[in-house]
Amino acid sequence: MSLFAVITGASSGLGAEFARQLAAQGYELLLVARRADRMQALADTMPTRCEIFPADLSRTEECDRLVQALEWRRVDLFVNNAGFGACGPFSSIDLDRELNMLEVNVRAVHILTKRMVQKMQRQGSGALLNVGSSAGLLPAGPYMATYYATKSYVVSLSRAVAAELRAAGSPVYVGCLCPGPVDTEFNAVAQVQFALPGISAADCVRCALAGIRHRKTIIVPGRWMAAAMALSRLVPVGALIRLTARQQKRKLNG
Repeated sequence: MSLFAVITGASSGLGAEFARQLAAQGYELLLVARRADRMQALADTMPTRCEIFPADLSRTEECDRLVQALEWRRVDLFVNNAGFGACGPFSSIDLDRELNMLEVNVRAVHILTKRMVQKMQRQGSGALLNVGSSAGLLPAGPYMATYYATKSYVVSLSRAVAAELRAAGSPVYVGCLCPGPVDTEFNAVAQVQFALPGISAADCVRCALAGIRHRKTIIVPGRWMAAAMALSRLVPVGALIRLTARQQKRKLNG
């Protein structure tokens, strides 16, 4: 019987790359995202069975609908990848955009982590990977205050749940992927440029899957990011972020 993986935020970026690499390993897939057309185009290229599940995970009822759709299916791997960011001075970023970020990056991740861990405990095995960020491991986060806060939540939640499962001797695995800059459309959506070079989505996902195999709780891909995290004690985190020209103007104008 083929292994079965569910990937949220699967219409582009890391989610799409997880789909490609897991399909190459023989996994059957369920892709979850808002953009059905992009998911279907991706699904059509997969060498294994691949279904799509259009959903807006910023809505609690949509998270519940996904959980219900999986009720009678064995899930071997769940990748909690959906999320987005925004860059700019805290006082200038649109509040509704930030609240939507909280819904996707925190509430949806929390709901799906709890429901999938409960499911995997009932089925006797399974792995869940939350896609966090190096932002969740670094102090502060000027110009990305809300995003950093959401990813700190994801990292903390993942660590705590993983520790509980280990203490209980559970076969269920929970880990958290914490990449630095990755060359995906995230930067364009967040309107941010990073001072550090980005790694490829393919390299990031390869590192993530290796980390799952070794049951690592925190997975940080790339030597550049490891070095940057060490330097973060000496260099202000804001130095790692370059505001776009529009954001710099907004900052100067208050």
